[in-house]
Order: sequence, then structure tokens, then C-alpha cells
Amino acid sequence: MTYTVKSIEQLEQIYGEPHERALWKEIDCLNSDYQAFVRASPFAVLSSVGEDGTDCSPKGDAAGFVQVLDEHTLALPDRPGNNRIDSLRNIVLDPRVSLLFLVPGVGETLRVNGRAEISIDPAVLGQFEVRGKLPRTVVIVHVETAYFHCSKALVRSSLWDPAMHVDRASLPSAGDMHRRLSGGNFDGAQYDRDMPERTRAGLY
Repeated sequence: MTYTVKSIEQLEQIYGEPHERALWKEIDCLNSDYQAFVRASPFAVLSSVGEDGTDCSPKGDAAGFVQVLDEHTLALPDRPGNNRIDSLRNIVLDPRVSLLFLVPGVGETLRVNGRAEISIDPAVLGQFEVRGKLPRTVVIVHVETAYFHCSKALVRSSLWDPAMHVDRASLPSAGDMHRRLSGGNFDGAQYDRDMPERTRAGLY
């Protein structure tokens, strides 16, 4: 006997029919309600897929950093990072992407699925100038479906409850992780000391 679900039919037997409201929440554009969530969100997770597999990358900036160009189109600036460009590589090979938007203190989240392209149009880049600096690229997402999730996941996780915040010192520091990943050939302590200023200097 196997306990691994291997068919859609098995899943449907386990879960039954979805609630009607779970079906009408998914639409093929960003209506005014969904646009409001995008404009209020300072954080999103971008998921993509490429020939080496899947990827999800955190994206964050001031609320509204993902611009609503129209009800079918979003624009997401790519700010300085580690230059792995995993998401961008994937988009070049396979345009399918998903975005999950979070709004601090709000239980509902917004999921957007679509197809993306990467723009280096100077006029587009100029729309995202911060502190005199431009992003190197902007990801344009052509919306295919949008759906808002209820608050159960965030309520269960107590994500926004300050009493549940974890003391950063209880986890390995970034420097410690780098040191171990490098086999000990990395000055993790110095990395941690320099990190606050390095982070501020490299935001844009």
C-alpha cells in the first residue's frame, strides 16, 4: 500500500470540491481591489521556472515599488543583489512567473500569475529611480490570473504578532553561515560587523 498521492482524482477525493468563493476570487486582471494590495505592498516573492528547476526570490522596497501599469500589467524593478540573477535567467528561458504580495499587518495575501519579460528601456528604468540610481532591469509581468488568499496562513503563523518575533541572536548570523559554507576560509565576524553599513550602502 502506498501513502503517496499520485493523481488528481485522489486529491479531489481527499479534499472535495472547492468553495464557490474560492473560484470567483480568481480573475484574469487586477481589479481596483487587487491593485490596492499591490500599491500597499512593500514585499513580494517572485517565483520563476527554468531549465535547472524552480526559483523564488524575495523582493522589497517602499510600498508601491511594484508599479501597476494597467489592470493587465505590472512592473518590478530589479534592485542590487548578489548578481546570481537566477530569476532573470529563468525568465529569459521561460516567461512563466508568480508573485505573492504581503502587506504588513494584513492577513490576506495576493497571488498574481503571468508571463514576464525583462526591459532595459531607459524610459521604463527612469520610472524607478531612487536616490539618483536606476535599476539595471525592470521585469514586466503580463497578468494572466490574480487571486487573493484568506488570512488563515498568517493567523496560524502569527506572522505579524510582535510577541512571536524571533531574537536574531538565536539563529546563526550571516557571517557564521558564510564561514561554515566556505569551509572556514571566511572572516565571518568581520562580515557581520560590516553588514549594517554595507547593506545601507548597497540598497540602490
